[in-house]
Amino acid sequence: MNGRKKLLYKLTNAFNHSKPFTIGIEEEYMICDPKTGELINKANDIISFLNEPYIDRYSYELILSEIEVNTRVHTDTESAIEEISDLRKKTKEIGKKLGFNIGISGTHPTSKPQDQKFVNNDSYNWVAKQLGYYAQRNITFSMHVHISTNNAEETIHITNSLRRWIAPMLSLSTNSPFFSGCNTKMRSSRIFQFGSFPRTNIPRTFKDYNDYEQLVNLYIKTKSIEKPRQVWWKLRPHMEYGTIEFRICDVQRSLSNAFMLAGISQALVYQASVDYNNKELIENYDIELLNDALWKASRFNMSSQIIDPVTYNQSSIKQQILIMQEYIQPALSYFGNMKVNKYINNIISKGTESDDQIKIYNDTGFVGLKKYLMNNVEYNYN
Repeated sequence: MNGRKKLLYKLTNAFNHSKPFTIGIEEEYMICDPKTGELINKANDIISFLNEPYIDRYSYELILSEIEVNTRVHTDTESAIEEISDLRKKTKEIGKKLGFNIGISGTHPTSKPQDQKFVNNDSYNWVAKQLGYYAQRNITFSMHVHISTNNAEETIHITNSLRRWIAPMLSLSTNSPFFSGCNTKMRSSRIFQFGSFPRTNIPRTFKDYNDYEQLVNLYIKTKSIEKPRQVWWKLRPHMEYGTIEFRICDVQRSLSNAFMLAGISQALVYQASVDYNNKELIENYDIELLNDALWKASRFNMSSQIIDPVTYNQSSIKQQILIMQEYIQPALSYFGNMKVNKYINNIISKGTESDDQIKIYNDTGFVGLKKYLMNNVEYNYN
């Protein structure tokens, strides 16, 4: 017990940052056969190929046909996206030498779950044993954004509040309408594929940080998890990094869209921190309304009707996006990220990357779509 208390004390201190609102970004890529666009198992080759300074910037995911890149800690969104640009270029360069292309989509449109092989390490072996068949179906690719805060207590209250924006953020990022050779009719089938895992839901309201900490330790005590990072909520306080992690969005081919989602994440945390310290933060919502909005965002377009979780008035997802956009204006100005507005407006007007996939599929079928997902990855930002 003493060892556990010591560990928890250390994890609580992880949230104490001298510079809050720093940002880190993770992206997950499909490893594709250059000719067919199908997934191929090259993650071990990639990890073995790496040398300094890139060794710490890459990591495994559950399957060998997927690779993750992660940035250093940045003070601003612009520099974080510039590093993502560099990591995409590096991965493309490695692919030329190892015989693969990267593709970007929230799910692979045709590759079959039964053909995927798991990464062989203790952490992923545990997941595979826990989930069995459904672990193999996790052919999903996302963008995660980490934002630091002032302290653990503030973090948990901000996380409570930010659940309101999960559906609007997903709606802006949908990019996975196809899975295992099927037109799923979803805009983000990734939400459903990964949703078969436990603890991937929208979290409940927590009274304080101790309430959250107690739940994590109950999970460990009952062997539901082995470590805190196996709580995979859409939005979570990350005990090891001391951040709020946004796990909502499908990965984006467009670096401008990636900048938009990262900029929104940073602005939301900052504005919620201001509200918390001014004792104006709204934290309590009906979880049923949040779940309904998430379902609508994953399935339908922005005109879909939901209930505003604060006013209980009928609204559209588009209206909720616009409310979110208005809410973060002071924060966007503070960080010098006002161009986020241009990117939001562009998606509202022209559609998401899911819409692009559907159009390409309707014109060229899966053969053309798989080429598109490899050939239209953006590598240069600005």
